[in-house]
Amino acid sequence: MSHAAFRYEGSELDLFADAVRWKRYYSRSLAPFLGPAVLEVGAGIGGTTQILCPGSQQRWVCLEPDASLAARLEQRIRSGALPACCEAKIGTLAELPRDERFDTLLYIDVLEHIADDRDELARAAARLNPRGHLVVLAPAHPWLWSPFDAAVGHHRRYTRASLLALSPAGMSVASTRYLDAVGLLASLGNRLVLRSAMPTAGQILVWDRWMVPLSRWVDPLTGYQLGKTVVVAWQRI
Repeated sequence: MSHAAFRYEGSELDLFADAVRWKRYYSRSLAPFLGPAVLEVGAGIGGTTQILCPGSQQRWVCLEPDASLAARLEQRIRSGALPACCEAKIGTLAELPRDERFDTLLYIDVLEHIADDRDELARAAARLNPRGHLVVLAPAHPWLWSPFDAAVGHHRRYTRASLLALSPAGMSVASTRYLDAVGLLASLGNRLVLRSAMPTAGQILVWDRWMVPLSRWVDPLTGYQLGKTVVVAWQRI
């Protein structure tokens, strides 16, 4: 798929940029899978990059099909807001040079926006170095589908089983878990009561400041079996 004339239809990137407690929380689950060369697919405005990338990688490619968002990424790299190892590229995975390989490919709240997710993950696996990791973090549970999902261009929500069913050939499962059990209650409230297409800044603040710290305590107690977000990491065999 070409990035030509692509424009991201969601408006939540700036709204969620300040959800730093959430990003720091899930970054702990992803950190073991970050190798020297990372490709972050659908990097948006770099809000996730800023938390995930410690600056110690040899290379961190922020791939973004929306030219206006890629321009914001480039500006943040030039200004020093993102580490110097980062580079912004406009396009999709299919448009990268075929010989480019990475130790880690990341899809952070991205795969649900891609119509053919199975083919996308197969392409991603082909880009990995030996023993490299493919990591997907995505919204969980189809029964939590709300007007928000439609508003930001989601094609689906996942379960752990539905993500594992997409496992590319030549990959083994390294980790699976749900995150944010307390936030699941907030999502359910929106699904059943509020039916909001977009949370307010105040709602994001309450969730990030109060619910996420509670989830950091509750999630281990549940064995990471509950949550509004699902994470799967694969390793190339």
